[in-house]
Amino acid sequence: MAAALDTSAEELLGGEVDLPPGRGRAGAHPVLEELDAAECLRLISPGGVGRVGFTTALGPAIIPVNYVFHEGAALFRTAIGGPMDEDLRTHLKGVAIKIAFEVDHIDEATRTGWSVLILGGAHQVSAEDRAAAVSSGVEAWAGGERELYIRIVPAEITGRRIRQEPGAPATT
Repeated sequence: MAAALDTSAEELLGGEVDLPPGRGRAGAHPVLEELDAAECLRLISPGGVGRVGFTTALGPAIIPVNYVFHEGAALFRTAIGGPMDEDLRTHLKGVAIKIAFEVDHIDEATRTGWSVLILGGAHQVSAEDRAAAVSSGVEAWAGGERELYIRIVPAEITGRRIRQEPGAPATT
């Protein structure tokens, strides 16, 4: 049965459940296409898990966060005084740290997927705007006290999709 499904017996029995996605072979006829900003926003608008990329005192860091897309920005929560709070704070009024925010979806069964990258400033939500942030419903799976809301206002949005071209001749 595993051969018919183009997989392994171990995977069918759940043995590879804790492995990172994307370990399989490429599809027979992959096509990589650029996504416009409207399609990128459509894909990330439901919210979920994204990755925040920024520079720390020790070098680059990428941290997964639960987010919602709220009022034109990605919104997530973190701990006050935690590492991300310190690294994303400029201590200068009106100045934001430039960061990257990435969201993706991978379908291993069809060997398709997409990724969206937002570049923009990380803004700590002010006391005046806190009620709107709280009403967004964003929750952190990590638990604990996550009372600091961070908004990522897009300056640039890009995306790509890998799809399979049906019936295309095989490449050699």
